[in-house]
Amino acid sequence: MEHKLVIVLCFYLAIGAKAGAKHGENIASRALYGSVNKTIQTEDGDIFVCININQQPAFGHPLLKDHVIQMKPSSFLPGLNIRSPPQVWDSNKQLPVVECPTGTVPILQNNKGENMSISSISHDGNGRAEVAGIKSTLSVIYGIRVEINVYQPEVKGANDDERSVSLIMIGHEAEGIGAGAYVYPRLSGDNFARFHIYWDDTKHQRSCYDLRCPGFVQVSQSIGLGGRLQPISVYDGPQYSIHIQVSKDPATGHWWLAFGPDNTMIGYWPTELFRSMKDKATIQYAGGLVRKSAAGALPQMGSGHFASEGFGKAAFVRNLRVFNELYQLVTPDTRATFAKSTREDCYSVSRYGQDAAGMYVYYGGPGCNK
Repeated sequence: MEHKLVIVLCFYLAIGAKAGAKHGENIASRALYGSVNKTIQTEDGDIFVCININQQPAFGHPLLKDHVIQMKPSSFLPGLNIRSPPQVWDSNKQLPVVECPTGTVPILQNNKGENMSISSISHDGNGRAEVAGIKSTLSVIYGIRVEINVYQPEVKGANDDERSVSLIMIGHEAEGIGAGAYVYPRLSGDNFARFHIYWDDTKHQRSCYDLRCPGFVQVSQSIGLGGRLQPISVYDGPQYSIHIQVSKDPATGHWWLAFGPDNTMIGYWPTELFRSMKDKATIQYAGGLVRKSAAGALPQMGSGHFASEGFGKAAFVRNLRVFNELYQLVTPDTRATFAKSTREDCYSVSRYGQDAAGMYVYYGGPGCNK
């Protein structure tokens, strides 16, 4: 039963498992909703355009036509940084700083994957997903915070729909949101580890990534979704990780996304997008997820090595905590939480436990041809 629950969770919360997903217009591949204020090329070659914050793709969603942007949470949640991102980003080189002018937001433009329709990167029913990580099923989840070790596992090219992801997900019933380090050539156009977000658009029965279809409201002028994560961890060498927090605003109901050790805000998923998740989430997952194409082999997860190798050699998630019904940041109830792999011959979990900072586990593996 646990195996089935994890697979169902991942199908709904990470791969868009709704059969017959409708074609979605690719917002990022056209002129967006307003003129480009500025074009910026980062050190790693990515090109971002700066668009008026009020003309960003989110407002093409029919449920958000009268939406008023919320520039910061209405209530101060534990650990959420309300300072401007440049004050902390110089000390956190995981994502490039994109210095868009005040009143604009950056949108990635140069990756090849942007010319794909939304449905072409959704689950087509012929592939298979596997996971290895920590999952909780609780009565109420108002958010999650975790530190994720970042590697760059080997994944096939853009003609396949394979991916390897280290991420967090929260959801309720058939809806979910998530964020993490993706190696997903068909989405990104390359094999680099990149920071992507997703959510389930139940109205149009599809999964959405970053700003590629209307929904997510970005407020940061300096953090670009889809940006390349650098540096990445090296097997038996230096280790790097990203910090992600998703938390529900108790006043507006919006789900806020924060990134970095100081939890700097990027933006939010408006409550108008959801049905079951208007009130709460009940499931959280943190760890690895892979998907293979129908005829392909299962790709690497994490570092590409089994969890038993431990620190510096296997990928990990740590400091995992959730926001409970009182908006307190707590370690999940161990009676409703477990660490498991759905394919132990290909991927494993090891050293699952908790300390004062939250839950942790090592996970990953080389994949397999079965």
